Amino acid sequence: MFDVIVIGSASRDVFINSAGFTIIKGEQFATGQGLCLPLGSKLEIKKLVLTTGGGGTNTAVTYARQGFKAACIGVVGTDPNGTAILDDLEKEGIDTQFFQKHDDDITAYSLILVQDGGERTILSYKGEGQHFTTTAVPFDHLQSKWLFLDSLGGHYDLLKSAVEWATQNNVKVATNPGSKELKHGLEKLKPLLAAADIVSMNQEEAAGLLGVPFDDVEQIFTKMDEIVKGIFVMTRGHDGVMVSDGTDRYKAGVPDSPIVERTGSGDALVAGFVSEYMRSGDIEKAIQLATANASSVVTQYGGKAGILKTGDMGPWPLVEVSISPRTK
Repeated sequence: MFDVIVIGSASRDVFINSAGFTIIKGEQFATGQGLCLPLGSKLEIKKLVLTTGGGGTNTAVTYARQGFKAACIGVVGTDPNGTAILDDLEKEGIDTQFFQKHDDDITAYSLILVQDGGERTILSYKGEGQHFTTTAVPFDHLQSKWLFLDSLGGHYDLLKSAVEWATQNNVKVATNPGSKELKHGLEKLKPLLAAADIVSMNQEEAAGLLGVPFDDVEQIFTKMDEIVKGIFVMTRGHDGVMVSDGTDRYKAGVPDSPIVERTGSGDALVAGFVSEYMRSGDIEKAIQLATANASSVVTQYGGKAGILKTGDMGPWPLVEVSISPRTK
């Protein structure tokens, strides 16, 4: 019996920082800014870090370091990068026996270009991560109190099967769906979101899924309260996090910590929230661990190095959490 089983993405991550990376503004960039390099030149690398990542493995490490018995299910290739991912998880005490291993592609790989100040551009090759096989997940042999569903490569059949298994076996569900899952659309996802105990998205994802303006927070929460019967967690980047349990709304900022780079901060936040909620059922404490965990992760390269251990809330003061009744 596990405390939590995580199903999600796994990748080999390589971080590169160079003084030659320049940020320029332009309407041709989706975010309004671009990370640019001079064409035909050779740039000196200031910092090179090899680590492992992916939302599935990152969140599993938070659960393990918070003292929970955790298993992780993902997909890797039969290559050195796949081996490195499994080795990292096993060093953290995470069970990897259910991982899928394929030899028809290479393990997912991300190249992260980091600009001084922590902003980055990620070049991502999904590799084996897009080949999740629902039939290869041995649901009949799984036993857990919680199931955490991260990015599943857009495999709706796997998402549906996992939620149905959890419902039939009284397993609580927390989910942080990836962009490919969200592309299935609201109507298709509604019954699965309704079955979850905790649903987490960032503000852009939530607004896009619901088809409402990005800055209309009230409408986002009103609609999510109608869909999500459990707890809805919405991350807001620099502006912190907002949470609804259907009755009260919770709001908090993030601790002011030094930022090296931001990869994995979202994974750290949601896994920190779920960890404390699993332990105490206290939403306010869950928000405090969530924000502390995310703030610690951004102080180092990669999504795992800064993850907090049980009893460690980092060197920053706990965030203040404001609570207000749901607007009728």
